[in-house]
Amino acid sequence: MTILSEILKHNEKFVQEQKYIKYETDKYPNKRLVILTCMDARLLELLPDAMNLKNGDAKILRNAGALITEPFGSIMRSILVSIYTLKAKEVMVIGHHDCGMANLAPDEMTKIMMERGISEDTLHTLNASGIELQKWLTGFRNVEESVRKSVSTIKNHPLFPPDTPVHGLVIDPKTGKLDLVVEGYEK
Repeated sequence: MTILSEILKHNEKFVQEQKYIKYETDKYPNKRLVILTCMDARLLELLPDAMNLKNGDAKILRNAGALITEPFGSIMRSILVSIYTLKAKEVMVIGHHDCGMANLAPDEMTKIMMERGISEDTLHTLNASGIELQKWLTGFRNVEESVRKSVSTIKNHPLFPPDTPVHGLVIDPKTGKLDLVVEGYEK
């Protein structure tokens, strides 16, 4: 049985037994919070539990490393939509220790891409067309510094409301302990 067929079989039973009822809420986050965090699978249940968040409490955005690499990309757009149309009043950027983006090596990643069937010509074409793969595939060295950078990108965005707090935290993916990196209430 494939992963997809297992999921669809489970989903059919989930809907038939009306297990969705306990998750009913509206589109507005109860705690008026939008969170940018990493896509790391260890954080799926740990992060909300460590923060005492229930279904419907926050808008949670996930990407590799909780990074904002493009100020006018989809992550920033989602934060702005959360603030302006979905009634969020605060933002949290939450990175984590032992992140896969820490010390990500672009050379190693492109080598793996070629082993998996991406041609060297494709990589050269992308670089020649202005896509800087070395930069785009680079992670970070220090998670706290990375969180500070994402907080700064949000806070200094020309479309971000200046009175909205942006906090930065780092979570331990083993214990769930949160460490404050940036206090967003400070002026």
